[in-house]
Amino acid sequence: MVRAGAGTNQEAVRRHNLGTVLAHVHRAGRISRAELTSAMGLNRSTIGGLVAELEVLGLTEQAAPTGARTGAGRPSPDVVPATDGAYVLAVDIGVAGLAVARVGLAGRVLSRATASIPTSRTPESTCEAVVELLRLVVRESPSGSPLVGLGISVPGLVRSADHLVRLAPNLGWVDVPIGTILAGRLGLDVDVTVGNDADLGALAEHLRGAGTDDADLIYLSGEVGVGAGLVVDGRPVGGGGGYAGEIGHLQMDPAGRLCHCGNRGCWETQVGAPAIAEAIGCPDDRVAALGEVLDTQQDAGDALRAVGRDLGAGIASAVNLLNPQVVVLGGYFRSLYPLVRAEVDETVRSRALVAPNEHVRLALPSLGADSVLVGAAEVAFAGLLADPVAGLARSLRDVEAALVA
Repeated sequence: MVRAGAGTNQEAVRRHNLGTVLAHVHRAGRISRAELTSAMGLNRSTIGGLVAELEVLGLTEQAAPTGARTGAGRPSPDVVPATDGAYVLAVDIGVAGLAVARVGLAGRVLSRATASIPTSRTPESTCEAVVELLRLVVRESPSGSPLVGLGISVPGLVRSADHLVRLAPNLGWVDVPIGTILAGRLGLDVDVTVGNDADLGALAEHLRGAGTDDADLIYLSGEVGVGAGLVVDGRPVGGGGGYAGEIGHLQMDPAGRLCHCGNRGCWETQVGAPAIAEAIGCPDDRVAALGEVLDTQQDAGDALRAVGRDLGAGIASAVNLLNPQVVVLGGYFRSLYPLVRAEVDETVRSRALVAPNEHVRLALPSLGADSVLVGAAEVAFAGLLADPVAGLARSLRDVEAALVA
């Protein structure tokens, strides 16, 4: 019994270390064995054995070393994700459209497909459209590359315990098990990870984008409504139920406009898509695609000055509350900020407390429009990174077969 326990513990440690090595490769994209040895505190031979096992599993491969040579002898090859290795499927359900991608280790977007969201916006019709896009990207995957996860982003409140979409107001969804519905459309019983778009954008920009060197980050998402994803001390913050970050519903003007949430003067009524559209005379049928409209409005700065000041005031409040190192402006804010940079920056400077303002910068997403997709991929990879052996054993061959049928 003692021997069995010891063996079981040794196997658990080995698999944990295997996942940790893979996580380092996934995070860095390319890493030397010396860096792995230093990061994990293990000896070179142990690292060599773990790397060799990952190669046998088809998850990593060798690459010519790029670092400076140290010591005698030939330098060891770097470790990189396998070219045709494991991948996940990421889905971004937006108010205006759908995007899906096949994403490999290290966050490499290997292929993508997009479409308008069905006019009805029902969960069922949306999933039918998503499946058609998934078929397109899976058919492009190399033979033998294992699918190891599916992740979905939704612009709404997602309960962390079971991934139920409690409310996605701009889609008209209430208590929707979107992952279960998508699995049903595939005719399979599979786990689908579902997350809030701002939370996933924050995760991706922290790991791979504008906040890679920052432990404290706010990602502002403009997707008709306004939300925020939070990273504090290097960790995503979801709150007790997964609903943290509903920054659009901070009350900025008690006598202001009625918000769809039932309160008055929410920040969303000042800097949400309808308010911005009204300021520039954007037609109602283009509000959901506000980012594209703003990209054509290079002379709209005068009309947007008040919006810029309101945006800066809300950011200043967030800076005072959370003391972030960077605020990343995603969604349509990515197109708005360059038009009102002066108003936003000046308002943040004047409204934020001096001490926290000394630590913060405003930034556009380094991942561009892919922040949320890459974030959805990150959470879909969690099982593989926790235990590569078990993750591959659970590879979703049935899903692939259903999509290419």
